[in-house]
Amino acid sequence: MRLSIGFLLALVLPVQAGTLRVEVRDGADRPLPEAVVFLESAQARRQVRPTEGAEMGQAGRQFVPQVLVVSTGTEVNFPNRDTVRHHVYSFSPVKKFELKLYIGTPTKPVLFDQPGIAVLGCNIHDQMVGWIVIVDTPYFGRTAEQGQLVLDKLPPGNYRLRSWHPGLPVGASALDQAVTVPAEGRLAVTVRMPGVSP
Repeated sequence: MRLSIGFLLALVLPVQAGTLRVEVRDGADRPLPEAVVFLESAQARRQVRPTEGAEMGQAGRQFVPQVLVVSTGTEVNFPNRDTVRHHVYSFSPVKKFELKLYIGTPTKPVLFDQPGIAVLGCNIHDQMVGWIVIVDTPYFGRTAEQGQLVLDKLPPGNYRLRSWHPGLPVGASALDQAVTVPAEGRLAVTVRMPGVSP
């Protein structure tokens, strides 16, 4: 059996990957936790797989988590862990659905098959607001308490860095900027969101 030189080199040479460190800050230069950050490219779109075990629960008459990030094609469960019924819905164009009054977990999860932002509410408890951010990439996350997020093991190349926060005006798109991930080493980027408070 003959093996090609390219195949043998692939076995010997390490796969190149870069790291992106993102810091999100508000207009007063304070760290902004809970910002959603993701990298988009044609190559990233080809790598998308559904997020496993995704759920948007309800507890203490709130959505938990308040912001959920999933990749396209993900089925999300909506367990109600309260002792009262909830009526969860979304009128967002990216995904319109309704889970009428229930306790426990509905038997059928909701499929989120288009990228975008779905705003959630409860017909019974007006104070309940949540968001599901659906992204067409496997490279995503939320910033921690200090407004930072690290994405590693990234294929090098050109991407669109998208950043979103629930404090942005309703219907606002994610902020967008071009970044180039290096083949080795780290790239650090700071994103500023004026008008958004932690």
